[in-house]
Amino acid sequence: MGYVVCYMPHPETPTVLTVPNLVSTSRVVLAVGFLAIDAVPVRLTLLCVAALTDFLDGWIARRTKVVSRFGALIDPVADRFFVLCVVISYVLGAQLTAWQAVAIFFRDIMSLIGWFVARNVSWLRPIRFRARPLGKVVTALQFATFVAVLLLPASVDGLVLVVGVLGLIATIDYTLMLWRERVREDRR
Repeated sequence: MGYVVCYMPHPETPTVLTVPNLVSTSRVVLAVGFLAIDAVPVRLTLLCVAALTDFLDGWIARRTKVVSRFGALIDPVADRFFVLCVVISYVLGAQLTAWQAVAIFFRDIMSLIGWFVARNVSWLRPIRFRARPLGKVVTALQFATFVAVLLLPASVDGLVLVVGVLGLIATIDYTLMLWRERVREDRR
């Protein structure tokens, strides 16, 4: 599950009801299902379907050249909502501790803070926010951790540590990328 991607390589589609947007929005329903049902097989299925929809929404949008502002917004919002619901569910079920939840969600918390800063600091011009490979690795490891909570609880501490460290590195990577983009824009 990626970061906010404001870069749109194709012309915008004026409608909200597109297949990629519906696929993205489905993660909100999956998140509610994850909170409502605590059976391991169901939760594993919901995790797999959510990961699949995260891949499919972007793939379909690129293949069909259907891009919209709503899609650029709903995809990361649905991603973060799903992750937040899973983490809350695991903390309430005592499957994750509070420190583990913070470590897993660190990158997401920092990106939210960065978004608020960028929106509210008048001298910061908008910069295209592109997904970065390390961010995708952190997302994949978050999902691996969510599956491990259900199937391999003994491995969770190590996975959480890796997610937290890579989340910190990804945050630094995004910050440096945005800083370089701003400098590049200033030179133009």
